[in-house]
Amino acid sequence: MIVALLVLGYLALPILVVAGLSFNRPSSRLSYDFNEFTLDNWRQPCATSDMCDAVVRSVQIGFVATVVATVLGTLMAFALVRHRFRGRSGINVLIFLPMATPELVMGTSLLALFVSAGVPQGFWTIVIAHVMFCVSFVVVTVKARLAGMDRRLEEAAMDLYASEWQTFRRITLPLVLPGIVAAALLAFSLSFDDFIITNFNAGTTVTFPMYVWGAAQRGIPPQVNVIGTAMFVIALLLVGLSSLRGRRARRANLLTGPAQPRPTRRPS
Repeated sequence: MIVALLVLGYLALPILVVAGLSFNRPSSRLSYDFNEFTLDNWRQPCATSDMCDAVVRSVQIGFVATVVATVLGTLMAFALVRHRFRGRSGINVLIFLPMATPELVMGTSLLALFVSAGVPQGFWTIVIAHVMFCVSFVVVTVKARLAGMDRRLEEAAMDLYASEWQTFRRITLPLVLPGIVAAALLAFSLSFDDFIITNFNAGTTVTFPMYVWGAAQRGIPPQVNVIGTAMFVIALLLVGLSSLRGRRARRANLLTGPAQPRPTRRPS
């Protein structure tokens, strides 16, 4: 337990430093030492308009890429787990390729593809690139959820005269939904955080990671730490709410479980 706590503390140390610097008024733009406590950074998170524009653009790209990748990845996961077809093992290997391929190779390959096809680089080329590597993570996450699901629950529902759509809507989807939500959150975080692939295919479009990289040459504004801390807090809240909801659902199932049959008396 002590070793685990030390490892978790080591992993959380950079996040704590970023959170602390979000309340800092640096002595100069190129200084990162804690100079003076202030709340001005949180009161004016958009003091640098270019930064807020980059954050909004990253959120938009992450949202679109997450929706497309989640839909495609979920359908692919259902097909790979529930159906047998020719080439299934080869597709499983192809799904892992974007996860195993270095980002530098994928970024340059996509750049060559877009240039040879005459596609102008910008918002939509970034979305296409992000969907490409996010789909793999969605498929792997949803597949793990489907593999651990008991098929007898669906069979029991259909034995009770439920149609295929009713079985999917009332049995399959609620059971798989936590995995789909986890995959969507993972895809959004990967899209929002990506820099290498985005840098190759962005053109003149500037996302939040690209803004931070460019600002590092002339001094990162303290509001960057505010955005990073806010994103981390939002992620913690989402995970906490999901865990609390799951705990309440399990407690409700225990309280409303099937009643035990009363013992019958033997006739005297």
